[in-house]
Amino acid sequence: MANAKILERKQLVIDEIAENVKKSNAVVFFEYRGLTVGEMMQLRRKLRESESEVKVYKNTLAKRALDSLKYDMQGELNGPKAMAFGTDVIAPIKALSEFAKEHPALEIKIGIVDGEVADQAMLKQLAATPSREQLLTMFAAGLMEHVKNVAICLDLKSQQMEG
Repeated sequence: MANAKILERKQLVIDEIAENVKKSNAVVFFEYRGLTVGEMMQLRRKLRESESEVKVYKNTLAKRALDSLKYDMQGELNGPKAMAFGTDVIAPIKALSEFAKEHPALEIKIGIVDGEVADQAMLKQLAATPSREQLLTMFAAGLMEHVKNVAICLDLKSQQMEG
């Protein structure tokens, strides 16, 4: 039987994983095998810029944490995997996808987005979505177009009334 202190430490890690998954809007599991230490540091920096973080946990502990949260990913947690956590739904997915384009050793496998399990196809679709800031800019530009058209119409009407 395992030592009580070891079991207690493992339970702390399981609780940490569960807490990180609960507080994150996006969790992405990816394989990092083949990345150098320098490349992994670059990835960590890139994710930190998007207010995300990377953690590497033992698969058995991650499985236990995910089971406690009722996520079924039994077949996906084989081999060395890292987890990226982010409060923004798209930021960590986008950062990992961009990094994977430059470093083919990184493979995005599966994720949890807004409490739902997301497969690779869904993650690719989310990575292609513009960021929140870009969407807000597009929305504001759309609104400005209407305001500009109203101003032009009013100006033309005032010129017509004068002449």
